[in-house]
Amino acid sequence: MSKKDKNKNEEPAIRQDEENLEPQEAQQVTDEKEQQSGDEENAATTDEPQVDPVEQLEQQLEHEKKEYMFLMAEFDNFRKRTLKEKQELIKDGARRAMEALLPVIDDMERAIDAIDKGGDLDSLKEGVDLIYNKFMAYLKSQNVTPINSTGELFDTDLHEAVTTFPAPSDDMKGKVIDTVTRGYMINDKVLRHAKVVVGQ
Repeated sequence: MSKKDKNKNEEPAIRQDEENLEPQEAQQVTDEKEQQSGDEENAATTDEPQVDPVEQLEQQLEHEKKEYMFLMAEFDNFRKRTLKEKQELIKDGARRAMEALLPVIDDMERAIDAIDKGGDLDSLKEGVDLIYNKFMAYLKSQNVTPINSTGELFDTDLHEAVTTFPAPSDDMKGKVIDTVTRGYMINDKVLRHAKVVVGQ
């Protein structure tokens, strides 16, 4: 009898023996089979190639380095673009500021021509007043306003004392009694400090 035929004859006998076992013994046999199956699965899992943790960390580090280099390149492009836009805004602002001053220069040239031709003094004075008012209007449009100093308390944030002078009265001590050079503000910041004489 061949080995194959012998195994076929033994299988029914094994099944018959398992059927004749007590419930507790049958459960034990079942557990042994499950344990054997689990051991075989674990052995198969163990045979699979393991990932080297060092190699995995190196791959992750390489990926992070590439991401970092990409972000640095993006930031550098953003910085250059922002700087270029800022420079263009400054140039454009200067151009517009000078363009608005050209009419004032035109009026000044006309006034000089009138003086050279010996025009009427009152007309010349009126022309100079018009030029001055036009220029002050332009400064106001640029948020530039004069600092009113005379009669005000001396303030180091606004004033620069060029000298002191005996106050004409007690209430003028510590106050500005004369303005040598007018100061100006732009957008609530000092553009130029007023040069003043302070009462003492």
